Amino acid sequence: MQFRRFAGCPVCNLHLRSVANRHAEIEASGVREVVFFHSTAEDLLPHVDVLPFAVVADPKKRFYREFGVEQGRRAVLNPRAWWPIARAVAHSVTGILTRTARPPAANPEGGRYGLPADFLIAPDGRIVACKYGDHVDDQWSVDEVVDLALQYQRRNAEMP
Repeated sequence: MQFRRFAGCPVCNLHLRSVANRHAEIEASGVREVVFFHSTAEDLLPHVDVLPFAVVADPKKRFYREFGVEQGRRAVLNPRAWWPIARAVAHSVTGILTRTARPPAANPEGGRYGLPADFLIAPDGRIVACKYGDHVDDQWSVDEVVDLALQYQRRNAEMP
């Protein structure tokens, strides 16, 4: 389960593209992706219509609060975020100019300072791994998700 920022967030979109490109591999590892955004469904839909996994609009941030997902200026002010932001904005601008992407909302619901968070949840509902990001691009890679899922499966296979 992923918590991302707002609909059209350039960094989130670039990350989710990598997730979508490797979706079959993620599913093969036993993971079903669900991604939350703190945007309205109306704002979200044009940005996620091609994603092969579930996307949830949570404009009131109900689930963000339940899972302790924070926001703060450090999301974009952390120096480790600057290069990913520049790269993602350049990619986004290219997409907007070639009409293959839509621009983000000028004033996104929930603001621009959301931090990412990732959770690996077992079939019985237990959280078996989590990561709370320190900046906008601090999230699990696809390799990390697959590795964590396989580690969980190995641990459970060894249990009597």
